[in-house]
Amino acid sequence: MNVSTLPMPGLQPAKRLVEEHYAALSRATPQTVTHILRERLASDCRWYGMHPFHEQIGPGAIADVFWIPFLTAFNRVQRREDIFFSGLNEIDGFDGLWTCSMGHLMGLFDRPFLSIPATRKMAFLRYAEFNKIEAGHITQTALSVDLLHLMLQVGLNPLHADQTGQHLVQPGPMTHDGLLRAPQERDETDRTLARINMMIGSITQANGPNLRLPPEEELARDWVDDMIWWGPAGIGASYTIDRYIEQHQGPFRRGLSGRAFNGHVCRMAEGRYGGFFGWPNLTLTNTGGYMGVAANDARADMRVVDIYRREGDRLAENWVFIDMLHFFKMQGVDILAEIAI
Repeated sequence: MNVSTLPMPGLQPAKRLVEEHYAALSRATPQTVTHILRERLASDCRWYGMHPFHEQIGPGAIADVFWIPFLTAFNRVQRREDIFFSGLNEIDGFDGLWTCSMGHLMGLFDRPFLSIPATRKMAFLRYAEFNKIEAGHITQTALSVDLLHLMLQVGLNPLHADQTGQHLVQPGPMTHDGLLRAPQERDETDRTLARINMMIGSITQANGPNLRLPPEEELARDWVDDMIWWGPAGIGASYTIDRYIEQHQGPFRRGLSGRAFNGHVCRMAEGRYGGFFGWPNLTLTNTGGYMGVAANDARADMRVVDIYRREGDRLAENWVFIDMLHFFKMQGVDILAEIAI
């Protein structure tokens, strides 16, 4: 086998560790989850959570802030995973080893969660999680969950504007091959990461002061024509380049300005899948009115997760998580407080 096709070293043990962690969590209760987290999380594990969870240090704090309230509210939880891969982190010179998991945590919504009322029916909490593995332990975790989507499922719509796209229960890859349990060829991984980086470059160029391509040409360099952008609740999903421009890119660029790119904590790929997260990725100003929030002069952060599937030489699907509640709160709109009234 050519060296360029050899799988990256260390990925399979990292996957096995996280798979064991998820299997243990599937049996967790509010009473046992702290102990289960301590089995594989480092004592000083740094945890990045969306609003209102934010950053926590150590298994005890992580359990108290997220897992105990979640497992108290949701009964008989299943992890319905659609994408799972591992990779070396480009941001630190390909030194850090991370895994990425995406799907839904499904359960019976039997008790209130945060300010969201229970239904005693099935509910899906859409999630994406990155885990950093060092010396047989998880030392960093970033967990993104779509709380606005959970609100919509129980009949709450706290937003003051219609979604420009369409949000459903977001499915996994059209190709049904997103669970990368087996090693992947290195050249496929390299092609995916290169295309993600080129796409990031295209966005940077489009937001720069120099000559810009028309949106259709800009996107056609990196995306297949029938791309699907699986956006978060509040924005929604868009299908095809033309509808993506109409339903997301256009409203985003008209409403928000002063874009500052803050970088990523992790950016990686394996096989035909890849992704990244930042803390925060972007800082912007809502100068034109966006998602029902009136124009204002507050500088607000977007904590974003992007996960991609490459098809051939271009990107075909993109699953996106944005900490909308944090973005709104930095502009003076507290969604959780509003729904609690």
